[in-house]
Amino acid sequence: MTKAMERLNKCYECFKEKVDFKPSVAIILGSGLGALADEIDIKATLNYSEIEGFPQSTVIGHKGRFVFGYIEEVPVVIMQGRVHYYEGYSMEDVVLPTRLMRMMGAEVLYLTNASGGANPEFSAGDFMLITDQIANFVPSPLIGGNLDELGTRFPDMHEIYDKDLRSIIKNTAKEQGINLREGVYIQLTGPNFESPAEVRMCRMLGADAIGMSTACEAIAANHAGMKICGISCIANLACGLTDNPLTHQEVMEASDKAAPLFKKLIKSSVVNIYRAL
Repeated sequence: MTKAMERLNKCYECFKEKVDFKPSVAIILGSGLGALADEIDIKATLNYSEIEGFPQSTVIGHKGRFVFGYIEEVPVVIMQGRVHYYEGYSMEDVVLPTRLMRMMGAEVLYLTNASGGANPEFSAGDFMLITDQIANFVPSPLIGGNLDELGTRFPDMHEIYDKDLRSIIKNTAKEQGINLREGVYIQLTGPNFESPAEVRMCRMLGADAIGMSTACEAIAANHAGMKICGISCIANLACGLTDNPLTHQEVMEASDKAAPLFKKLIKSSVVNIYRAL
């Protein structure tokens, strides 16, 4: 057993000692979306600081806890605040929460984030269903000894974002009258925003949205056999597509403004996904 797996098992045992709950769907909430976790039928919460060896989120607006409960009849675990590579953590730390939620019993990972729009047709406040991703600019979370207990050494990545889940989310958005874009998400390291030349590079590579999270979590979840879906809230147009300087405050304000509709879409699609499992 690798040291990473030993550490993960310790985190799992710590969870089991404190919380008796088996989720089916795991949700990671991005910047400005944390309030969703407070609106479900909460059965238990667990602060990251209560889990031995668990990395702590340091980003403003990220509470740093797991919330366990129900969205209608769906048992969910929600990460109210994620860990980022730019905070100085190793990639093992960054994806440890994803792997832990898999061990808790979650079969589906629902990823959300706030991102910059690289596609000039996008506008701030748009929602983008992630169809594929580019993660070459951050270390793979699978580097190092393989966690055989979770998955194979060389996992296939031809359909990271499950097409059936994507179809459910698209149908849900249509039913709710919510405009939903589709596109490719690229993860860069951050914490600095990109230069105009870097945005042009990302666009040339095929990216529609740029962020500092998500892709590494999707790789780890795919490795562990989870079904994955993701929606990115376009918080701003990326550098070079707007004359305004980019700030984290702008990201938070745009996410807060889009949050009510975003939360409605997430809740409804989670229920529809669960009923289709």
